[in-house]
Amino acid sequence: MILTCNSCAKKFVVPDAAITISGRMVQCGSCGNKWKQFPVDISNKSQSVSKVAAVVSKPRPIQKKVQKPKKVKKSNVKKPREISLYSPEYLAKKHGIKINDTDFKKKVSKIDKDKGKISFGFYNSLILFLVIIIAFSKVLHFSQELIVQLFPFTEYYLDYFFETIRNMFEIWKNLITSY
Repeated sequence: MILTCNSCAKKFVVPDAAITISGRMVQCGSCGNKWKQFPVDISNKSQSVSKVAAVVSKPRPIQKKVQKPKKVKKSNVKKPREISLYSPEYLAKKHGIKINDTDFKKKVSKIDKDKGKISFGFYNSLILFLVIIIAFSKVLHFSQELIVQLFPFTEYYLDYFFETIRNMFEIWKNLITSY
């Protein structure tokens, strides 16, 4: 279906199913004029023309819309800050946070006291664990004969443990030499 704007006479193509029998509000994409559009049937066109002729109405004068000039975007130039974001004055003014010098000194002294404590972290703990495992295996290796004499059933387990360690070293050695 072809629709024609009442205001600017621009024509638009609209699917027939888009306009129902009860009509539909449409808007011109060019001038913005809105009206209620009813479906136009070719067979009923002759009847609608006679009805339109019976009802004589005054034609509406075409009004041209004056387009306003587009606004030019201003480029925002950022001004450098006069005050630091973390200064006590800014925090008090913007966020209501007040920093007392005595509280700050107490926190600094508390941090200094905490420096005496030892904190390992993950990698230091991992290194310590590996050192302990290696030291334990060396102690087992040197005292293997004594342990087997006191506890004969442990001979099988100790042999299996040291064989596993030898296999791991072979795997690492082959991995390193292959690259």
